[in-house]
Amino acid sequence: MLSENEARDAIIVALDCDRETALGLADSLAGHARWVKVGMTLFYRYGPAIVDEMRGRGLNVFLDLKLHDIPFQIHGAAFSASLSGADILSIHGLGGAAMAAEARAGVEEAAAERGGERTRLVAISVLTSMDAEALASIGVADPVEVEVARLAALAVGAGSDGIVCSPQEAAQMRELLGPDALIVTPGVRPAGAAVGDQKRIATPAAAIAAGASKLVIGRPITGAADPVAAFEAIVAELAE
Repeated sequence: MLSENEARDAIIVALDCDRETALGLADSLAGHARWVKVGMTLFYRYGPAIVDEMRGRGLNVFLDLKLHDIPFQIHGAAFSASLSGADILSIHGLGGAAMAAEARAGVEEAAAERGGERTRLVAISVLTSMDAEALASIGVADPVEVEVARLAALAVGAGSDGIVCSPQEAAQMRELLGPDALIVTPGVRPAGAAVGDQKRIATPAAAIAAGASKLVIGRPITGAADPVAAFEAIVAELAE
């Protein structure tokens, strides 16, 4: 399905823990993993320094902050997040086209200031913890896949490089957004792993086959007795 090199580059290890644990995992996975996710748990407590620490270990960083505010605020937030060293940054598709456009302007401004490649943007569509019943409870009557497609088209049309969606929508997103779109899928669980609070899930191989670019995998790796072995098992699955 993928080469070993491609498989390693496809996996983003989610570090939703404290700094000491995150750095220990990063040190263990160095030379194996290439990407980590720094989300709200780490960033809100430790700030941009945690991104620097991951980058200093040779890891690329998906900064998953799900930015969602008025366009003016998002311009500044995306600019600041990009300066922290994020390789990929998440915004929320529900913020609308103007917000996505300002996020794009912010990361472009940061790239011009610091030099180097621009931080790529991905827009959150529908959280993987939500299903049709959960959407209906907040007033969204359309099926999940319709809402995901609506938000994806809006965000990418306004400057986002791609979308965050569950593996169940990955094929639809690949067809809608084309071959170059960045499709990031949480809700990825190796066979036999605990599901937790995510409802729309798939195995790593199934997510890649459906069209995902990158897989966000946390607890099946970070909670394993041997995180490196768990990571390598997923690489082997994808490279079969």
